[in-house]
Amino acid sequence: MSGIYDDPWAYELACAFRDVTAEVDVLLDWCGRHRPGGAPPRTVLELAAGPAEHAREFARRGLRATALDLHPAMCAHADRAARTAGLEIEVVQEDMTAFALGRRFDLVVTMLDSTSHLMTLEAFTAHLDRVAEHLADDGLYVLEMSHPRDRLGDDPSVSTAWTVERDGVRATVRWGEPADRLDPVTQIADDHVTMVIEEAGTTRVIRDMVPYRFWSATELAAAVRLSGALEPVARHGDFADVDLRDPKAWRMITVFRRAGR
Repeated sequence: MSGIYDDPWAYELACAFRDVTAEVDVLLDWCGRHRPGGAPPRTVLELAAGPAEHAREFARRGLRATALDLHPAMCAHADRAARTAGLEIEVVQEDMTAFALGRRFDLVVTMLDSTSHLMTLEAFTAHLDRVAEHLADDGLYVLEMSHPRDRLGDDPSVSTAWTVERDGVRATVRWGEPADRLDPVTQIADDHVTMVIEEAGTTRVIRDMVPYRFWSATELAAAVRLSGALEPVARHGDFADVDLRDPKAWRMITVFRRAGR
């Protein structure tokens, strides 16, 4: 049985509620704020990129974009989608904790809480070390994670069920069931995923189980200290100027630079 990450087209459809164009606008604005002299980035690396929607949008704006992902199907889809759109991006199949590309980037991004696939503190620290190794002296790393209240609070900021429609296709997605409990020792939950896709009178159902490792704000800070290679310069509660503690915050987004710069 194939899972949600084996079907990049379905995964991209499930994430169609995201406004990638607007998010890239904000990412570029943050570069203007936090890079020395406000220099716009020329190169960008998207980690755990999946369908590489952000990398494609950066390429559409003239940046040299690279997308890295562990799943062969995702890499093939990202490359195909870029070619279909007439865009040039480099696609690399590699682990976000062990990649070595031999060059540095003005901007590195990890979107959609992809660090939830890092199951140990050692893996998270290795990831941060790899990012720092690939970051230009004046570069930025933007890390988007879920808001802590999604796992620790009684009133999550993000729904686990939603519906999207695109190009005549309707999909109902449920990512996580009430019985999917977070293990208090490992902080890992086995999130059950169900996606019902309706198209041209046909219905297809994808079922999967995705291990999810919850990282709190204090654990993120601990990983950053253990690595010592990066330092935070800003933190946001969404893709706007919303404080992480604001009730409107729905993400935990941290902007980093290389330590000591």
